[in-house]
Amino acid sequence: MKKHIFLSGRVQGVGFRHFTKTKARSLGVKGWVRNLPDGRVEAVFEGDEKLVDQLIEKCKKGPRSAYVQSIDVEEEEEKDAFTEFKVRF
Repeated sequence: MKKHIFLSGRVQGVGFRHFTKTKARSLGVKGWVRNLPDGRVEAVFEGDEKLVDQLIEKCKKGPRSAYVQSIDVEEEEEKDAFTEFKVRF
């Protein structure tokens, strides 16, 4: 399962990328996360469907200082392109 997500709200400058990387690695989900110039956070999650969905649920709350206003999720064709979870810059 591969999902591409976009989060908006107070999601930059609050440790969201680190939070996402830590949670993804603990679940065994692969992919990446990055900040976008427009203030959103973008991520791609790839792995077992249940684990990917668990990670999305965790991201809906984010770290304590974050406020997620909205999350857009797009399902994509899985290509098994990732070997780990990384923060992109």
